[in-house]
Amino acid sequence: MHLKVIKTDDGSCSVFNSELNETYHSTFGALQESIHVYINNGFSLFSQNSVSILEVGLGTGLNAALTWQHAESTGQIVNYISLEPFPLPLSMMQVLVQSYDLDLAQKLIQIHEAPWNTPNFFSPFFTFVKNKQTIQDFSSSKLVDLVYMDAFAPEKQPEMWTPDIISKLADSLNPNGAITTYCAKGDLKRSLKACGLFVNSLPGPIGKREIIVARKLS
Repeated sequence: MHLKVIKTDDGSCSVFNSELNETYHSTFGALQESIHVYINNGFSLFSQNSVSILEVGLGTGLNAALTWQHAESTGQIVNYISLEPFPLPLSMMQVLVQSYDLDLAQKLIQIHEAPWNTPNFFSPFFTFVKNKQTIQDFSSSKLVDLVYMDAFAPEKQPEMWTPDIISKLADSLNPNGAITTYCAKGDLKRSLKACGLFVNSLPGPIGKREIIVARKLS
């Protein structure tokens, strides 16, 4: 098996893919990275009552579970779509969640037990759909407010970061929408700017110099 659970420096667990020689999160801390990139510099940018989110790369489900938690704390209604063509085995998740608090662990298990390709009404504040497909195959007539771009790094999965894919993500945004990602490569910045987005380089989480938040300012 090319997947194994690992513990990161903040005590939270992630997954290592030996085939790609890549971890699902920063080894400096899975939890602190997800909170910094996708909550503090993603979801928290939006104060309206309803927020729609597209996630590229469900992975362990940590971004989704944290967003669910924060939606309940802010009282915002979140419609969340996540794409994952290669889901993790539930048995692995049952090991991984032991490093998280009870509420987050329960949410992670619910996310991974949920049926595919159908809305799951987890709470009055969080509706979740997970699609077992790639961003290349995904299509929707509905625009979103926020994209969590959390595919593996460009050097591991270059097909996920092409100008065409970035253009597709930019086109999926509502006016004033945003793309947030841990990746801060120059090629990505140029692709985002070519789509007319305003690219903001922000300080990264522990162990990473910067991250990107790109806004659609119209």
